Amino acid sequence: MRKGTRKNHRPAFKAKVALEAIKEQQTLSELGDRFQVHRNQIAQWKKQLLDRADEIFAKQTASDNDSIVRELHAKIGRLTMENDFLSGSLGYIGDRNPKR
Repeated sequence: MRKGTRKNHRPAFKAKVALEAIKEQQTLSELGDRFQVHRNQIAQWKKQLLDRADEIFAKQTASDNDSIVRELHAKIGRLTMENDFLSGSLGYIGDRNPKR
């Protein structure tokens, strides 16, 4: 008896099939025939989508906050460099003593 290789479905495909199952316009058997996936697998993807739908929106806001924090850290770094440069330059302009 030979074992077949498993199909690795992409997340976008899983989401598409699970959304079709949530719409309930077709039975799981009909969706299985349409997408060439077993109806039990479709039911599992549907359950996962329903159980974890809140995580999708929670991660979106967390990633938005992370990008804002990264931008602010970069801006702080640039401003600190400019501040250091300008304070050093102004020190030389204001002080006529070359020993500084």
